Amino acid sequence: MGQPLTDKHILIVEDEAVFRSVIAGYLTSLGASVREAVNGVDALAVMQGYHPDLIVCDLEMPLMGGIEFVETLRLQDNRTPILVVSATSQMGDVAKVLRLGVQDVMLKPIRDYARLREAVMTCMYPDMFTSQLSEVEQLMEDMDSLNQSPDAVNKLLAQLQPPVHQKIAGCSVRYRQLTSLEQPGLVLDIAALSDDDLAFYCLDVTQAANNNGTLAALLLRTLFNGLLQEHLANQQHRLPELPVLLRQVNQLLRQANLNGRFPLLVGYYHRGLQRLILISAGLHAMLNAGEEQLVLNNGIPLGTLDGAYLNQLNHECSAFECQVWGRGGRLRLMLSAD
Repeated sequence: MGQPLTDKHILIVEDEAVFRSVIAGYLTSLGASVREAVNGVDALAVMQGYHPDLIVCDLEMPLMGGIEFVETLRLQDNRTPILVVSATSQMGDVAKVLRLGVQDVMLKPIRDYARLREAVMTCMYPDMFTSQLSEVEQLMEDMDSLNQSPDAVNKLLAQLQPPVHQKIAGCSVRYRQLTSLEQPGLVLDIAALSDDDLAFYCLDVTQAANNNGTLAALLLRTLFNGLLQEHLANQQHRLPELPVLLRQVNQLLRQANLNGRFPLLVGYYHRGLQRLILISAGLHAMLNAGEEQLVLNNGIPLGTLDGAYLNQLNHECSAFECQVWGRGGRLRLMLSAD
């Protein structure tokens, strides 16, 4: 699960040897096969017979800089995804490479390598995000009318709550929550992904003004399972990288112009592997599995910052009880593998 770039080939085009080596080492640690070039001319020579899945490229380099290199590739109808990493202060250069079709631009120095990882994943797996945008736009049109009637939204959310006891993905799942159905606090959703795995999330809808919390719950209800399915497909049947997924959700909330704080906990369970993954962005959780009791710190709610700052727990178990709580109430979820 720690090497999401296994079997992927990345070309780094960078004239600064130390920085190039650091980036290469980091991407290699994620499983990627990396080749290096010192400028655009060198990169074009490397690409004779070599077809990377991603190019990480500087802008200011001798002989041939990043802009000319990208222009040359696009004139050759080469559509390889490109992530520009540059110290440029010329916003005109950034705008130009974006018009040429690069997927993203990051500015040096890189202090947050989680952000680099997120940018690389988004460039290589654009469908995890962009395929959902038309659905977001359509849903926002529906939300405009729903927003005029908060009571209707609350009633709809109550109707969408899962059964309190169900058999799903070969597991028996029960839950109990101490919140009012008339005024939703913690909204829960559970879905099977296959015969062997399932996912769930819990969202606190009480920390966003103007009914944005309940609208965010409807957005997640519509898009979450599709995002996770696409993510798992791109993972080639490995366990999901939930931090990447939650950062995508954070971007979708911003795309939908939903402002506020959205405390969210996401869980994934694979019955065959007896593997539970929990990740929190703003909700407290306590896990009881057999004689073990584990606490998951709450992290920072989605929507608070541009990025997502999360806490994660990974545990092997055949049954568990997870207590989740926040300002919106408290919920107890119980699962046992049949």
